[in-house]
Formats: sequence, structure tokens, C-alpha cells
Amino acid sequence: MFLPLLEYLAESYGPFRVFNYFTFRAILSTLTALIFCLLFGKYFISYIERKNFGQVIREFGPEKHLEKKGTPTMGGILILASVVFSCVCWGDLGNKFLWSIIFLIISFGVLGFLDDYLKLSRNSSDGLTGKKKLFWQTLFASIIVIFIYSTYSIPEEITLFLPFFKDFALNLGIFYVFLSIFIIVGTSNAVNLTDGLDGLAIMPSVMVAGGLGIIAYMSGNIIFAEYLNIAYLPGTEELLIICGALIGAGIGFLWFNTYPAQIFMGDVGSLSLGAALGGMAVILRQEVILAIMGGVFVMETLSVIIQVGSFKLTGKRVFKMSPIHHHFELSGWAEPKIIVRFWIITLILVLIALATFRLR
Repeated sequence: MFLPLLEYLAESYGPFRVFNYFTFRAILSTLTALIFCLLFGKYFISYIERKNFGQVIREFGPEKHLEKKGTPTMGGILILASVVFSCVCWGDLGNKFLWSIIFLIISFGVLGFLDDYLKLSRNSSDGLTGKKKLFWQTLFASIIVIFIYSTYSIPEEITLFLPFFKDFALNLGIFYVFLSIFIIVGTSNAVNLTDGLDGLAIMPSVMVAGGLGIIAYMSGNIIFAEYLNIAYLPGTEELLIICGALIGAGIGFLWFNTYPAQIFMGDVGSLSLGAALGGMAVILRQEVILAIMGGVFVMETLSVIIQVGSFKLTGKRVFKMSPIHHHFELSGWAEPKIIVRFWIITLILVLIALATFRLR
């Protein structure tokens, strides 16, 4: 929104040229989203409390979680509003990748909002059925993936790259569509499964967004791309603005979501955050890197798959409860200890993932 005006001013007044730098706009995007959350967070929580939109706790969950019943939820609305506002302010509104991720954030956010609202109106942990949720997730992801596929300008945009393998490049063709949909939907649900403890999902999302932001900047810069031997993808540098907004919004939300949480993000937040991370990984052609960075999300998802599969096949459970953060809770770990250790693991994985770019 401000970019055309700033570019015009830069032509006649030198200091405004600083806004031509992606890094500077990314910093502004981060600060805008952060300040937005901090300014409106308290008022938003008060509004949710007046509406009696309190968290519904599953009866078969850990007993300690019963204390959290009634805590304001749907805080993801605050995250989404701050991210979209910041991106519109500082992003290049002519960039197709920027709008693709904004579409995913809004569409998955609306789906999550409907799921949360049904739970609250029914005073039950049952919202949308799994099949309905999966259908709409797949539909929204398909719209963006097909759009990107139909408008790609260079083969690298639909090519699969692997870390550690310098010369591996597999043109996926039409299979790009199916892989990309799977990544976006899978990441959305993985973040949703992780969002079970105060601050557990938001900080890893912030770290992964930071890692993807660095990759976006390198992929959109021909000098860095050639130096690191990665695909040069023009236009992807604009994703740095979204990553900055996600980081700012995430940290701002964590101010209120840290243990003991004053508000939960709900599905409206977790589904949209996961979709945004998955969508950016798809655009940057870094699906495997996303799996490394988001190892905590992968671990949480696999624990559920293993638990359900084991129970159906053998009648026995592998974990005391899934997702795996509940297993550690029932093993006697304090909630803050689980949260911080999962944060540390994510930080290590993000650094490892970034290090692979020098090991090709």
C-alpha cells in the first residue's frame, strides 16, 4: 500500500531509497505486526471474554488441562489481522507470491474460525468433521497450487531440489500439483496438532518463518543464489515481507500466549500459520528443508499416526497419549519444560537446515 508512494518519493528525495531494500521493508513489516498485536491484544482478549468464547477442553485429555477451560480462544484472528495488515502496508501488491500466501492465510483462517465457532456454540470439542475440514483445506490449497503452476515462468519453479545433493533437480511436471497440495495441507494440520500447550506452536512457527525468510531472500537474489548453488527464483524475495510479519505477529501473540496463557490461538491461528509455512516452502522449492526445520511438527504428527495405527492393529498404545507433548506431560514433565525444550529443538533444526546450503 505504501510502496508505490515511497518509490515515487525516492525519485526526488534520496533518503526514501532505503524503502527499496527488501530487508528494510521486512524489518518494518516485523515491527508493524508486533506493535499491532501488542496494541490490540489486551482489547481483543477483553472482547473475547465478553463474548464468552472460552476454550473447550477435551474430557479425555490430561487432567491438568481442565484448569484451562474457559480461557479465551480464537486468538489467531489477532495474528491474521496483524500479518495481513503488515503485508498490505509494506509488501509489493503486484507480486503473485505475496497474494498467494495471503490467500492461504485468510482462507485457512476462515476455515479454522468456523471450526472454533462450532466448538464454542456446541460447548463441545467437536467442530467440523475431519472429512469436511480436509476437503476445504485441499480445495483452498489446490486453488493456489494450480494458480502457481499455470503461471510459472521458469522450470525451477516446479522442480524438486534436495539438500546435500548439488546436482539433483527433478522437474515434477504435473506431479508438482499433488506434492504441493500435500505439503500445504499436511503442514497446516501438523501445526494444528502441535498447538496443545501454551506457546508450543507459535514459537516454532516463528523460527521456521525466520528460516524461510532467509531462504526467500537468498533465492530471490541472483548473486546469493549462484554463490550457494540454489535455484534463482525471481519474485520470491517478497516472501521475506510475509516472514517478517509472521515473526512480529508471533512474538506479539506470545506476549499473551506464554505460560500461563491469557489466550489461545485456536484452529483459526494454527491452520492458517501451517498453511502459510507450507505454501512458502512450496514456492521456494524447499519442501525437504521445511520438514527439517519443522521437525517438531513432523514429530507431533508422526506420534499421532503411530499411536492410532498401533491401537488399530494391536490394540496397544505406543505413547501414554498423543500428540507426543501429552506423553511427556503424563510422564511428569512440567508444561513449561516441554515447551522450552521443543523451542530449543526447533532452533537447532532450523540452524541445521540452513547449514545444508553450504554442504551441497
